[in-house]
Amino acid sequence: MLELAGIIILGILAQWVAWKFKIPAILPLILIGLLVGPIAAEYLSHDGTKWIEPIWNDEEGLFPGESLFYFVSLAISIILFEGGLTLKLSEIKNVGPVITKLITIGSLVTFFGAAVAAHFIFDLSWEISFLFSGLIIVTGPTVITPILRNIPLKKDISAVLKWEGILIDPIGALVAVLVYEFISVDAGGEFTKTALIEFGKIVLFGTTFGFTFAHGLNFILNKKLVPHYLINVFSLAAVLGVFVLSDVFAHESGLLAVVVMGMVLGNSNSPYLKDILYFKESLSVLLISILFILLAANINFDELLLIYNWKTAILFAVIVFLIRPLGVFLSTIGSTLKLNEKLFISWVGPRGIVAAGIASLFGLKLASLGVVDAKYITPLVFVIVLGTVLLNATTARLFAKLVGVFLTKSEGILIVGASKFSRLIGLYLEENNRSVVMIDSNQNNISRAKELGLDAINTNIYSDTLSDNIELNDVGYLMAMTGNSDINSYTINRFGKIFGEHGSFRLVSAEEMNDDKNNPVEGLFSHTDDYIRLTEVARNYPAIHEIDIHDKEHYDSLIDMANKDKNVIPLFIKSDAGDLEIISSFSKDIDAIREGYKLVYLGKHFDIEDLQNKEVST
Repeated sequence: MLELAGIIILGILAQWVAWKFKIPAILPLILIGLLVGPIAAEYLSHDGTKWIEPIWNDEEGLFPGESLFYFVSLAISIILFEGGLTLKLSEIKNVGPVITKLITIGSLVTFFGAAVAAHFIFDLSWEISFLFSGLIIVTGPTVITPILRNIPLKKDISAVLKWEGILIDPIGALVAVLVYEFISVDAGGEFTKTALIEFGKIVLFGTTFGFTFAHGLNFILNKKLVPHYLINVFSLAAVLGVFVLSDVFAHESGLLAVVVMGMVLGNSNSPYLKDILYFKESLSVLLISILFILLAANINFDELLLIYNWKTAILFAVIVFLIRPLGVFLSTIGSTLKLNEKLFISWVGPRGIVAAGIASLFGLKLASLGVVDAKYITPLVFVIVLGTVLLNATTARLFAKLVGVFLTKSEGILIVGASKFSRLIGLYLEENNRSVVMIDSNQNNISRAKELGLDAINTNIYSDTLSDNIELNDVGYLMAMTGNSDINSYTINRFGKIFGEHGSFRLVSAEEMNDDKNNPVEGLFSHTDDYIRLTEVARNYPAIHEIDIHDKEHYDSLIDMANKDKNVIPLFIKSDAGDLEIISSFSKDIDAIREGYKLVYLGKHFDIEDLQNKEVST
C-alpha cells in the first residue's frame, strides 16, 4: 500500500514541478522512476532492492506475474483514445500539406533511417531495429507544448509542430504494433504467412471494432440512454471494453481500435464530447503519472549498463542531427517555410509518452518470449525520450533566437467573444495583415467566424488549457468583448500578462458608461460604447470604414462628432505606414497624429463626413 500511495503522490508532485518550471512532465516522472528504481537499488538501498519494485517475482510485488503488462496496456489504451479524440479531420486541411508530408515522408525517413542506424551501430537484429525505429517516430504534443509555450513564434511554425505531434502519435503506435506483431508471431522468426494473416487481422478488427463501437457509443449518448452523471465512466468502460474485445479477436489490435474509436467520436460533433475529453484528460494525467514512474522503476541497472557506452551517443546524434533534419527538409520541399523555419522544426522533435510507454510494454513482452536483443528496446527508447526532451527543453528558446524565428514583438491579437461586431473587427484586422484568433464558448459564433476565414477556438475562458495553446504564442494584444462584464474583467486579470504584452483592453460595462468619473484605463473604443451599443450599430450598419485625418485637432473634432452620433463608433487609428493603434476609452489621449493617418470606425458611412462638412460650413 505504501508503494502504491507513494507512486501516486510522487507522480502528482512531478506534474506540479513540470507545471511550475514549464517543462514536459515526462522528464521529472522518468527521473523519479529511475531514482526510486535502479539507482536506489544500486546506490541508496542497503540490501540492494528498489524502493519501488513493480515486479519482484511471479508471486510478489505491486504487479506480480503479467499484471504489469495488463496495467500498461489499459493505461496506454486510454491515453491513445484521448489522443484520437483531439484529431479533427478539418484541422488536417487547415495546417496544409507540410503536416501531411511530415507524418508520411518524415515518418518513413525516421522508420528506415533509425532502423539502419540501430542495426549497424548496436548490431541489433533487423526485427528489433525496426521496432525501435517505429517507436521513436512519435513526437507527442504533451512534450512539445511545454517546450514551445514560452517561445514567441509565427503561428505557422507552432501549428506545424503541434499538429505533427498530435497526428503522428497514433501513426507511430500503429507502426510499432504492426512490427511487434510480425516479431511475436513466431517469437522472432521469419515473416511467414501466419504473420501476414495476423497483420491483416489487426487492421481488420482494429478498424472495424473502433469504427462500429464509436458510432454505437455516440448513438447511446445522443439518445440519452445513459444519465449525464454516468457519461464519463460509461465512456471509460466502453473504451476498455473495445480494447479488450478487439484483442480477443486479434492479438494487439486493441490499440488500433481505441485510436480509431477516438478519431471517429472526436469528429462526430457529439454534444457530450467536451465532457468526455475533459474527463479523459484528467484521467490521463493520473495514469501517465503512475505509468512512467512504474516503467522507469522497472528498468534494471544492468539494462542501463547495456547502453552506457559511446554507441548510444552516436545513435542519439544520428537520430537527432541527421535523420530528423533529413525528414523535415524532404517533407518541406516546395513549401512556403523559410530555411530558418525548417531548421527550427528540425531541431524540435522531442519523443514522448506513447514512445516510452509502448516501448516498455513491448520490451517486457518480447523479453519474456526470449526474443534476441529485446532487452535493448526499453533502455534505448528511454534514452532517446529523455535526451530529446532535455535537449529541446534547454535549447529551443536559444536556438529560436540563433536561427531568427524568435518573434521580438508579438503582434497577434486575441479577441475574446465572437459576436457579430467582434467578427467584423476581426475580419478588418485580418485584412490589414494582423494575426487574429477569436475564442468563444458559443459554437454558433465560432462557426460563423470560421466561415469568414478567421481562426476561432470554441473554448471556455475559465479553462486552463487556453494558456497552453502554443498557436497563441504570437499574440501580444488582448481584446475582451463579451456581453458579460465579469468575464471581460476576469479575462484581463487572468490573461493580460500572457496575451496582452503590448495592451489589454475590454469593453466598458453599463455601470461604467453611466458614470463619467469611472473611466477604466483598459476600456475599449470610448466611454460611451458598451456591448449593447456595439451590437446595435453592427446590426444596423455592419461595415467598417476609414476616413482621412488632417491633424490632432481634426482628430479630436471627429471623436466629438462620433460621440454625438449613436451610429458611429471609432475603433482604430491607422498610420500612413499601415500600423493600427487601438482607440481606448481615453480616445483623445492619442497625440502622435499627422497628415496621412486615418480614423477607422464602425457604423454608418456618411454620418461623420456629413457632420464634418457641417462643422466646416459653420
